[in-house]
Amino acid sequence: MKLADLEVNRLGFGAMRVLGPSVWGEPPDRPNAHRVLRRAVELGVNFFDTAESYGPHTDETVIAEALHPYPKGLVIATKCGIARPTPGRWDADGKPEKLRRDLEGSLKRLKLERIDLYQLHTIDSKVPLEESLGVLVDAQRAGKVRHIGVSNFNVKQLERARKVATVVSVQNRYSLADRSSEDVLAHCEKNGIAFLPWYPLGDGSALRLARVKKLAEKKKATSAQIAIAWLLAKSPVMLPIPGTGKVAHLEENVAAAKLKLSKEDLAALD
Repeated sequence: MKLADLEVNRLGFGAMRVLGPSVWGEPPDRPNAHRVLRRAVELGVNFFDTAESYGPHTDETVIAEALHPYPKGLVIATKCGIARPTPGRWDADGKPEKLRRDLEGSLKRLKLERIDLYQLHTIDSKVPLEESLGVLVDAQRAGKVRHIGVSNFNVKQLERARKVATVVSVQNRYSLADRSSEDVLAHCEKNGIAFLPWYPLGDGSALRLARVKKLAEKKKATSAQIAIAWLLAKSPVMLPIPGTGKVAHLEENVAAAKLKLSKEDLAALD
C-alpha cells in the first residue's frame, strides 16, 4: 500500500513488545529482541513502528542495534509527545520544547538524518494541538521529518490537524473487539490517509470470541491470524502493526497476510 509517497507491505511490526514488562527499561533478552527484529525484515516486513517513550528511548536504540544500516525501502515510524516518569505512567506532553527534544533524541538513537513518519503520540490538553503539530511542520520544512502522522485523534481533532499539517497517517486503537474509531477509519478512507490500528488483537478479547474461534478452526488458522486477516480485509488504508517479543509469534502473525477471507467469512465475523 501507499503511505504518502512511500510503498510499504500491508503488515507492519509494532516494536514495543521486544521490551520488558510495562514497555519499560531494557529488553529482558537483548539478543532475542535483535533476532525478532531481524526476522521481521527477513519475512518481508518493511514498516516498523516505535516511539521515544518506549523504554523510554530503549526501543529505538534496540532497533538501530539490530537493523542499522537499514535495508533499502525500510520505513521506520516513531512518535513524540509522551512523558514516562515511572513504568505505569504515560503522560501527554505536547510542549514544543519537549517535542523538539524528542525529535533530536529519536534521530540520534535511530541513526537517521530524517524520520520517514513522525507521529504526535497524543494530544496534550494543556497545549493547543496546532502548537504541537507546528513543531512537526517546522521539522518537516527543515528536512528532519519526511511525513507527519497523528495518534489517538478523533475526527474533529483530525480535521483541525489537517488544517495545520499534511497528515498521512492516523494511529488509533482498533480491533475486532474495539471499533470505537470506526468514524476515524471512514475519514481516513475518504481522504487517502493510512490507518494504523494499535492493539490490533485487543487485550485478547477478540481472540476469545466464539465466531473468531469457529472461523479459525474452519480455516485451520489461529485466532490471532483471523483477527489480523480481518483487519487487512476491512479497509485498503489499514496498516496493522501487531507486535511480539517471540520469533514464533512473529512468524504466525506475518502468515496471516496470506489468509484470504471470503465475504461469508467477513459477514460471520461482523
